[in-house]
Amino acid sequence: MPIAFWCVLLAGVLPLATVAIAKASAPGYDNHDPRGWLERQSGRARRADLAHRNHFEAFPFFAAAVLSATYLQAPQARIDELAMAFIAVRVLYTLCYITDRATLRTLCWTIGYLTVVGIFLLPVLVH
Repeated sequence: MPIAFWCVLLAGVLPLATVAIAKASAPGYDNHDPRGWLERQSGRARRADLAHRNHFEAFPFFAAAVLSATYLQAPQARIDELAMAFIAVRVLYTLCYITDRATLRTLCWTIGYLTVVGIFLLPVLVH
C-alpha cells in the first residue's frame, strides 16, 4: 500500500488525538454532553478542541487529493512526499494550536493547504 494511503489513515486519526488532549486538559469531562462540555472550555482544552475540528475540516480535501492523484497515475513517490509533508505540517499545526502560537499555526495551515493543492496538481504538472 502506498505511503500516501497510510498518511490518509493518519490524517483520519489526528482528530481523535486532539480531542483526547482537549478532554484531558480540563477537569470534569462530561461524557453525557461532550460537545457542550467542550464548548464551555477555554485555554489549552479549547484550542485542542478547535484543532480537532480543523483536522476534520482538512481531512476530505486531503483524502480526495491523494485518491485523485493516485487514480490519475501521478508519480507515486511525489504523492507520498507531499502526503508525508502534509502529515508533518498538520502535527506541527496541532502543536502550535495547543501552545497558542497563532502566527506559526497559520503558516503551518497554509503550508498544509498548499501541499494538498500540490497533490491535486501533480497529474497535470508532471505528465
